[in-house]
Amino acid sequence: MAAYLSMGEAHRRIADYLSRVADSISSSDGAALASLLAVSFAQSSAPLSDALSAFPDFPRLAADRYPHLSDLLTPLLRAIHSHSLRRFADAYSSFEKAANAFLQEFRNWETPWAMEAMHTVALEIRLLAEKADRELATSGKNPDKLQAAGSFLMKVFGALAVKGPKRIGALYVTCQLFKIYFRLGTVHLCRSVIRSIETARNFEFEDFPVKDKVTYMYYTGRLEVFNENFLVADQKLTYALTHCNPQYESNLRRILKFLIPVKLSIGVLPRITLLERYNLLEYADVVTSLKRGDLRLLRQALERHEDQFLKSGVYLVLEKLELQVYQRLVKKIHIIQRQKEPAKAHQIKLEVVVKALKWLEIDMDVDEVECIMACLIYKNLIKGYFAHKSKVLVLSKQDPFPKLNGKPV
Repeated sequence: MAAYLSMGEAHRRIADYLSRVADSISSSDGAALASLLAVSFAQSSAPLSDALSAFPDFPRLAADRYPHLSDLLTPLLRAIHSHSLRRFADAYSSFEKAANAFLQEFRNWETPWAMEAMHTVALEIRLLAEKADRELATSGKNPDKLQAAGSFLMKVFGALAVKGPKRIGALYVTCQLFKIYFRLGTVHLCRSVIRSIETARNFEFEDFPVKDKVTYMYYTGRLEVFNENFLVADQKLTYALTHCNPQYESNLRRILKFLIPVKLSIGVLPRITLLERYNLLEYADVVTSLKRGDLRLLRQALERHEDQFLKSGVYLVLEKLELQVYQRLVKKIHIIQRQKEPAKAHQIKLEVVVKALKWLEIDMDVDEVECIMACLIYKNLIKGYFAHKSKVLVLSKQDPFPKLNGKPV
C-alpha cells in the first residue's frame, strides 16, 4: 500500500520529471531523454506514478510549464499513469500520441543526438502494444494495437531512411517491425522494408551497429527458411550466430533453433554436445535418425515435438529430411551386402529395402519403394538406375551416394 503523498510533494515530483525531460531536450542529452521515455522500464516510475495519482491535474501542469512541449509531455504523463494502473490499452493510446509528437520534433532536429531516445520510443510502443493487445483480447475486444504500432514504426522508418546521419538508426526500427510482423503472422510485410535496406543507395549495411545487424540477419534468415531458400538462410543465420555476443546464450539458442534445421537440410549434422549445451535436444533423435538411416526414429521425433516444430515453422523442413534418411538406409544395406557378396554389392533388390523398412515397423510394398528410389536418383542422392523387370536398384560403382556438400535436397 502506497504511503500518503501530499499535493505539494506530488506537484514537486511531477515538476521535477517535466524539468528533466525539457532539460535533456534543450541540452541534446539523448541518453537522459531515452531513460525518461522508457515507460515500461523506468526504475523510478513508482514515485512518479504515485505523484500522478495524487495530483490528477497534471495535464494542466505540463501545459502551463512547457506549452511548446505539451503535445509530448501531457500524453507521456498519461501513459505513465495508465501503465502504473495496468490499464495497458489506455497507456498505449496515450503513448502513441506522445510518440507522434516526439517523431515530429525528431524530424526537425538536424543531428541524430536523440537516436537513442527514438529507439526507446520504437521499443516502448511495441512492448506497450503487446500488453494492450493481451488486455483487449482478454476482455473480448479487438486486439489492434500491435498493428497500429507497426504503422507508427513505418513512419519512423521513413524519417530515418533518408540521406544523412540519421539513417544509422533505421536498422533498429526495421528489427522492431520484424518482431511485430512475425508476432502478427504478417511476415510478407517484411519484404518492402528489406528492399529498402538492401537496395537503397543511402544504406551501407556494414555501417550499422553489430547488434542490429545480428537481429536483422536472424529475422531475414528465418524468412528464407519459410521460403525454403536454405542456402541463403544458412548464410544469414550463420552470420547472426558468428557475430552474436557469446555472452548472450539465449540469443545464440534462438539462432541455432533455426540454423540447425537449415544445416540438416544441406547435410551438415551438429554434435550432440552442441544440442546439450543450448538445450536443443528436440533435434537429438532427428540427428540420430539421419546417422542410422532410421525412418521410424525420425517420424517418432517429429510426432513427439510436432507442436514445438510447427510453432517454430521448421516442421516441413525437418519432414523433408526423410529422403536423406532413405539414402542412409540404402547405403547401410549396400555396406552390409558388400561384405557378404562383394561381386553383387552394387545390386540391391528392392525386396531387401522392403524388409529393412518392415524391421523398422514401416509397411511398404515394392512399388512404393521403387517410387522412393526413383526420387532419390532424381534428387541425386543416389547414382544408379533400375532394372525394372527384376526389381533391382543398380548402383553406380563410382560414388553411388553423393554428399550434399552444402546443397539442399
